[in-house]
Amino acid sequence: MAPPAPPVSAARSLPRLAPAAAVRSSAIRDLLALTAQPGILSLAGGMPALDAVHDDVLPSVAAEVLADAGAVQYGPTEGWPALRTWIAGVVDRAAGAAPPADPDDVLVTHGSQQALDLVVRALVEPGTAVVVERPTYLGAVQALTAARADVHAVAVDDDGIDTERLAADLRAGLRPALCYLAPTFQNPSGVVMSAGRRAHLGALADRYGFVVVDDDPYRDLAFGPVPSRLRADVPDDLAVTLGTFSKVVAPGLRVGWAHGPRWLVGALTRLKQAADLHTSTVAQQVLAAAVARPGWWEARAARLAGLYRRRAGVLAAAVADHGRGRIEAAAARGGMFLWGRLTDGTDGAALLPAALRRGVAFVPGAEFSCDGAAGPHLRLCFATLDDAALVEAARRLGAALGDERTG
Repeated sequence: MAPPAPPVSAARSLPRLAPAAAVRSSAIRDLLALTAQPGILSLAGGMPALDAVHDDVLPSVAAEVLADAGAVQYGPTEGWPALRTWIAGVVDRAAGAAPPADPDDVLVTHGSQQALDLVVRALVEPGTAVVVERPTYLGAVQALTAARADVHAVAVDDDGIDTERLAADLRAGLRPALCYLAPTFQNPSGVVMSAGRRAHLGALADRYGFVVVDDDPYRDLAFGPVPSRLRADVPDDLAVTLGTFSKVVAPGLRVGWAHGPRWLVGALTRLKQAADLHTSTVAQQVLAAAVARPGWWEARAARLAGLYRRRAGVLAAAVADHGRGRIEAAAARGGMFLWGRLTDGTDGAALLPAALRRGVAFVPGAEFSCDGAAGPHLRLCFATLDDAALVEAARRLGAALGDERTG
């Protein structure tokens, strides 16, 4: 029989949390608990509509992979070789004028969020200057907050990040270690960065020596032509590309990747070793076997892109019909989101309680700001709900606008 535990001293205090633990919770993750309740229509989380393209490929290759005991063994930190080779080919297909991608410059990660976190950990110390878009991806806000970076946000317009503003800031003395952006169907705004600004950003990176992180999860969900990856414009020793299998195949597998210069990928690999040794061998081998089937990835992505093109149009039209003239949103060119703006300046966060009472959820625009400042924007995901549910969600959102106005 085990001896009784000693009494806890009333004078003893718990250890203090490190500053990194002060990172604020993701509003999207918090909203998921609410949207799981019956009767809530969610335009909040970026949940891909994988049920619409599910086939027997993943179950069949999973059975084949698991028949081999080696699939459940430890694997290399860098990632499964066949998968790294395929990823390098994906990087090449959108390379533009960039040098060929080498599989040795690919690190497979637990989702692209881990890839971003590793880049931040490798390059950012407390007080290090980092440039981001305004608005920017919520996961970047969390990673940079945890690192206690000195975040410098540069506004995004219809052509992407304002590189003239960035150039002026650099001339005034700003010296960032990295510039993080999502130039193709940006989350949350959906904007595609123009060719001229891509070239200008590359020239600025070359002159001032900062790393450019191109977070590119939505490229395969394009509704039309898309530009080359940023590595076509940025010096190869300063260009990092992040990608994921979550949007086209399965977010639950948690497999993403980073491609970058060897001097940095080596550091990311060592940091990953300390974090989790390696990404799931089973998940990597399942994906490697699936994407090896000719045309499978391309067909799956094309079906999703076609579905999202229609759903984006349905939601945009429904918001115009039911938004009481108070919401405007640019047409989506790809990805999974509409970026709505409340034309009378109403704070998106202030509208959310009324929306939830009406049974519809969205993400307030303030969540995509590093300072959490209030703003008249709301991110609306069109990927998950079917056409009828999108129309009903827009109707409920319009009703909530009426509640908010009269309340």
